[in-house]
Amino acid sequence: MYHFFVENSQVTPDYKKVEITGEDYNHISNVLRMKPGEQFSVSIRDDESGREIFYEIEEITKSSVIGNLCFIEEVGNELPSKIYLFQGLPKVDKMELIIQKAVELGAFEIIPMSTKRCVVKLDEKKAESKVKRWQAIAEAAAKQSKRAVIPSVSMPMTMKQAVEFAKNMDVKIIPYENEKGIAETKRIIENIKPGQDIAVFIGPEGGFSEQEIELCRENSIEPITLGKRILRTETAGFTIISWLMYHLES
Repeated sequence: MYHFFVENSQVTPDYKKVEITGEDYNHISNVLRMKPGEQFSVSIRDDESGREIFYEIEEITKSSVIGNLCFIEEVGNELPSKIYLFQGLPKVDKMELIIQKAVELGAFEIIPMSTKRCVVKLDEKKAESKVKRWQAIAEAAAKQSKRAVIPSVSMPMTMKQAVEFAKNMDVKIIPYENEKGIAETKRIIENIKPGQDIAVFIGPEGGFSEQEIELCRENSIEPITLGKRILRTETAGFTIISWLMYHLES
């Protein structure tokens, strides 16, 4: 079943009707060629309840799709904890893949991060353009994976700014290739409780410098290992979020 995001104003106060307009209207009527009687689901933007609302198409006009309420599913598809992915800026278009998959796996927010070993450097104008593109990718991935919220992609931060941003989060971890002992990693993950905010720091292709790891240690960000093999920057993020998803949904 196809899933869309709507504004509060597109749904009646009792949820009995929804009006789909704009790009989603075009997608339903001209791309998917859906007909009256077919069903779709929606989530309301900025509603973090996880609620998913199911509608049946009543009418397709020249500018909108009108849906009648079928039922509401109060328990949605969101993880019981918010995962914040602090991602060191990678080369070429890897960030697009990272955002897409992080959203599918349940990340709540993606924070691009400029670190010492980042090859990519973005000025403010380029960063704004990139973030706009990345946010569109996040929305498309949220629709595809039937997320109840669209994860936000923030403007890039420095490592120092990112550490400060994560200061009050409940769990803060940073996979580091020189860290030993998978048992400690398992202990940290198994002690995470639903409802806790989780910060995950992932380095760029060159990894984190020793100074950056020390900065993290000083701010209660725990270095962990992802195993004996060195993972690419895009693989490291997928791995840890997958572990967290498995633990939180078990």
